[in-house]
Amino acid sequence: MFHTSRLTQTTLALFLSLAAGSTLAAITPQQAEQLKTTLTPLGAERAGNAAGTIPAWAGGITQAPAGYKPGQHHPDPYTADKPQFTITKANLEQYKAHLSPGQIALFNSYPDTFQMPVYPSRRSGSAPQWLYDNTFKNATSAKLLDGGTGFADAYGGVPFPVPKDGIEALWNHITRYRGTYVVRRASEAPVQRNGSFALVTSQQEGLFTYYRPGGQFADLKNTLFYYLAFVKSPARLAGGAALVHETLDQLKDPRQAWIYDAGQRRVRRAPNLAYDTPIASSDGLRTADDTDLFNGSPDRYDWKLKGKQEVYIPYNNYKVGSPEVKYAQLLTPGHLNPQYTRYELHRVWVVEGTLKPGSRHIYSKRVLFLDEDSWGAALVDQYDGRGELWRVSMAYLKNFYDLPTTWSALDVFHDLQARRYYVQNLDNEEPATVDFAQAVPEDAYFMPSALRQRGTR
Repeated sequence: MFHTSRLTQTTLALFLSLAAGSTLAAITPQQAEQLKTTLTPLGAERAGNAAGTIPAWAGGITQAPAGYKPGQHHPDPYTADKPQFTITKANLEQYKAHLSPGQIALFNSYPDTFQMPVYPSRRSGSAPQWLYDNTFKNATSAKLLDGGTGFADAYGGVPFPVPKDGIEALWNHITRYRGTYVVRRASEAPVQRNGSFALVTSQQEGLFTYYRPGGQFADLKNTLFYYLAFVKSPARLAGGAALVHETLDQLKDPRQAWIYDAGQRRVRRAPNLAYDTPIASSDGLRTADDTDLFNGSPDRYDWKLKGKQEVYIPYNNYKVGSPEVKYAQLLTPGHLNPQYTRYELHRVWVVEGTLKPGSRHIYSKRVLFLDEDSWGAALVDQYDGRGELWRVSMAYLKNFYDLPTTWSALDVFHDLQARRYYVQNLDNEEPATVDFAQAVPEDAYFMPSALRQRGTR
């Protein structure tokens, strides 16, 4: 179904040689040198594709436009771009080779309305130089532990920029750069068949300890990040809060989570906030490990690296988060309004996770399509216990040039059977968007004892 990307001979040779080696071994210094020549600093191919439809990487967007202030909604740097063509149900056969099974299923589910406007491919992906430097160091030091449930000797960058197997590629996604301290006020909404929706708005804060300046692997103490969210509306939920301490190896130290009940003024543990636990605010449309398209421990699946493919993925999606677009315009029955979406042809790593015998999860298989320039998942196809495609998740990626990094403007989770979908990170109607510039707090800020003090209606 797919066209496989034409890797350079040197890159293909490197991939094959690594795949034959031990999963615990880091790559050699000579192999790592390719991160400065044929590969980008994060491990993507620098060259464009043979057809000329994917350009060479030239550094991406490295700075915000003049006058931009932290927290402002991001002006679109590509406003002059026009769609090259639009994929619809009518011309689907012409473009199937560059679509995922999940995308094809969306065309079949919503033949009259689902469309994909395809724009010129812009390799906008970028990151700070210090992250490139750390990634180069990680390439020759990082190693998997305990069968892939964790890793060691990597910090502040991509741990496995030249992955040998699926679990290494997956860790690149889990640990991708999203700043050090992140603050945002945003909404989430399950969208019903008729297009109706109800917003839950929260103040969200995250401290990515893996990217704390001046740190090292030994400082992590098996912690990747802290996450804190306070519900602001609707009124019946306002004042409630959730706190998560995300561990790296969750078999060694399980994820720790607490919730604060504003009515009872009580903090209590939430030990089951992991794997396929349904998230209440999603109306059953998202599991705990669906967040970020995949998060948490990878231990219940066998992960296989299927190689690279060229796929039309959501990219440079500034319109979906524009303050000029109201939620009622964006959230249409079945899917986002195609008028505001943007797709581009990019190379992706395809990682397939198959549920291990004896393990439990509502998904028997999940296939991740990871953007080669950022390691962020752009698409995920999830299969039910019968092996049938059930859910399709999409991250509407863009460059947050105030860092810079590639992250999602919106995450959207489609249930093909229920014909409903769920959207995270809506902030169009907020006065500001994600702010990466606030002072980094101490760890004590994210302790359970602080929940009650801050959890007020």
